[in-house]
Amino acid sequence: MKKYLLFVPLLFITTLLIAQIDRKSDLYKTIISKDSLLFNVGFNTCDISQFENLLSEKFEFFHDKDSISNKEQFLHNLQNGLCISPTTFQSRRELLLESTEIYPLYKREKLYGVIQIGVHQFFETIEHQKEVFGSSAKFTHLWLLENGVWKLTKSLSYDHQINLLDVTKSSIFDNDKEIEKWLKSNNIPTLGLGVINEGKLQQVKVYGDFTNGKTAPYNTIFNVASLTKPITAIVTLKLASLGKWNLDEPISNYWTDQDVASDPRSKRLTTRHILSHQTGFTNWRGNNKDGKLHFEFEPGTKYQYSGEGFEYLRKALESKFHKTIDQLATELIFEPLQMNDTEFFWSKKTDESRFAIGYNNKGVTYETIKNKSANAADDLLTTIEDYGNFLVSVMNSEGLSKKVFDDMTTNQVETKNGKHFGLGFEIYDIGNGEIALSHGGADNGVQTIVFIFPKIKKGLIIFTNVDDGYKVYEKLISHYLEENGKKIIEIETTQ
Repeated sequence: MKKYLLFVPLLFITTLLIAQIDRKSDLYKTIISKDSLLFNVGFNTCDISQFENLLSEKFEFFHDKDSISNKEQFLHNLQNGLCISPTTFQSRRELLLESTEIYPLYKREKLYGVIQIGVHQFFETIEHQKEVFGSSAKFTHLWLLENGVWKLTKSLSYDHQINLLDVTKSSIFDNDKEIEKWLKSNNIPTLGLGVINEGKLQQVKVYGDFTNGKTAPYNTIFNVASLTKPITAIVTLKLASLGKWNLDEPISNYWTDQDVASDPRSKRLTTRHILSHQTGFTNWRGNNKDGKLHFEFEPGTKYQYSGEGFEYLRKALESKFHKTIDQLATELIFEPLQMNDTEFFWSKKTDESRFAIGYNNKGVTYETIKNKSANAADDLLTTIEDYGNFLVSVMNSEGLSKKVFDDMTTNQVETKNGKHFGLGFEIYDIGNGEIALSHGGADNGVQTIVFIFPKIKKGLIIFTNVDDGYKVYEKLISHYLEENGKKIIEIETTQ
């Protein structure tokens, strides 16, 4: 018993002597992924195999209510307790991500383990009483590398607080199993969700399975289609904030597409026109009968969505700065925000095992096209966490001058139903001086959308990997954005 008593204070002393792992580091993401497998997949669905795989044979569990148990005792208690009858008693654990701290452990400068501490909540449903109870607890986990594999070796659970929750507030979104059922009923293979509150990425959740039956991890990589455009826009706006790019000078100063070189309108095309979709171009030149680019109207006179405009901008930026768009994005966005899983195209570092393959609405997979060059308007590869951190930086105007941020969030051109485009984002007027910045993405096997509210510092990220993933948007937006979400839906449905 003495060794157990000694372990607790020594563990907490250790946490004070070593630096916390950066939340954007690969090691932090690895441990959070293991946590997700252990609880979101194992505990929340009573998949005992996850515990068997992730727990060390030396595992010990310290509980402030139920004493000490080893691996065998812990699994026995789980199988014959919470998991004995999941139809009548159900428990769900949810990690409070903001509370999580992870500290590395080294021996002779070699990493051998980490300490994870934080707070988690538990939601229990007793079917016949129709009551939802909630409890919270602090925890400390010791993860060790055993033959190069992460294993949970020690787990402490303490300071349990029990509260009765208001059952009227419960919904499918309070229960991961119910969400999974809802997604299956809507034929959504994989759903990624990110929730922003108080100017921080508060929650990251990924639901569903891959084609090989593997549960989609929290750091699933999605193709997000046109959500590439806000990245290109912010690269440009950061350069403008640095005084290195002028939003209103002719793009022809740096580059002109040969298809429109003889058209005088090419001399009047500006970055502002491109970022607000007022170029006069169709979406893609391939849509035109001759396959060439044409001006269909005078730039700056009306709205017409165009991916070609962003490619035009890319070539101008690359011509002036002698760097590719992915190099510029890496310097200005990806590296500062440690968006290590975000790329414009497939490379050697792309982890294909985490990629959410796209589906059509019949459940048939599309062939994955692995682009080898950057497109400024399409096919960005990213995760919920990476893109969520990007949106937080935009919301907080990081790297943007006041004038540029004001331009970005000011109506440049009306789109439809009273909506407008600013610079790089569509703008919803929510009322009472509040706006929402939004952008979506749609391709074969891709439906994605994001919203951020710069004044109240909230936001929502939704990624799906199926043609008709948009059919779950309304329910998600209404739940997570509440009254603001209902206002957005009202604007979208008003003719």
